[in-house]
Amino acid sequence: MRAIAPGRVNLIGDHTDYTGGLVFPMAINRHTVIDARFTEDASISLMSADEPDVANFAIPVSDIFSLQPQWARYIAAVAAECNATRGIVGTVATDIPIGSGLSSSAALEVATALALGFDGSAQELAQLAQRAEHLATGVPTGIMDQLCISLAEEHHAMLIDCSTLEVVHIPIPQECKIVVSFVTHRTLQGSEYGERVRQCNSAESIIGPLRLASIDMLELIEDATISMRARHVINENQRVRDFAHALAFNDLQHAGRLMNEGHASLARDFATSTSVMDAAVDEIQKIPGVFGARMTGGGFGGCA
Repeated sequence: MRAIAPGRVNLIGDHTDYTGGLVFPMAINRHTVIDARFTEDASISLMSADEPDVANFAIPVSDIFSLQPQWARYIAAVAAECNATRGIVGTVATDIPIGSGLSSSAALEVATALALGFDGSAQELAQLAQRAEHLATGVPTGIMDQLCISLAEEHHAMLIDCSTLEVVHIPIPQECKIVVSFVTHRTLQGSEYGERVRQCNSAESIIGPLRLASIDMLELIEDATISMRARHVINENQRVRDFAHALAFNDLQHAGRLMNEGHASLARDFATSTSVMDAAVDEIQKIPGVFGARMTGGGFGGCA
């Protein structure tokens, strides 16, 4: 059997998914592919074309965090969430740059679930893969990556409500070209991503769900840092709405301005950019014909 899952790029709506907010990602033309067959026993053996060590273990795995190589933890976590009793043997290959912020881990999770015989809905597939991500890394990521990968349509971006999991596919204008540029390697595990989640939780304990909050409610938050984090999320949700509207009416200049504003907010209010990323985005924004540019994904490096 062959299981294929694409990577994704988020056009706008970063650090809104884990508060049930709005995001606007799309799949990219890079994929993870698993070619495998079922085994007669409860063991998994996958050889990667991109990593030197084989993922070879019996299921279920009692201590996923201790599993080596590290990429095998994603496989084991998906198997656990699938309640898999039959193993697989085969190969894994990907042309999604690892550590680039283009969801190579989520693509691996979705492809693994399909290879193990998952037969539920796309939403259920995404939720299973999200749980596996939490289990494999301990990082409390939102559902955007897995949901985009599970439901993507060619030449379309997706307006996703991460509270209801409602998805609206929105076509990318033919004259618009989405270009992804790698800037610097990053990883969410060991980064301040979890701290941003906790800071948003703190804001919500004061003013309620950020997806429903308004800017004037920020005056109720005394801590300046928590207030800035909340301000980004509230404004970013509105930027997603405005971006979807701009694309629907082919207003690429407005869409580009919103992307620029989103990056400035990530750098200033959410502090997830880096000096290297800021410089790269600034240079890209100056290129003739570029409507807008921003970092994408969880931050602390990755792509613009």
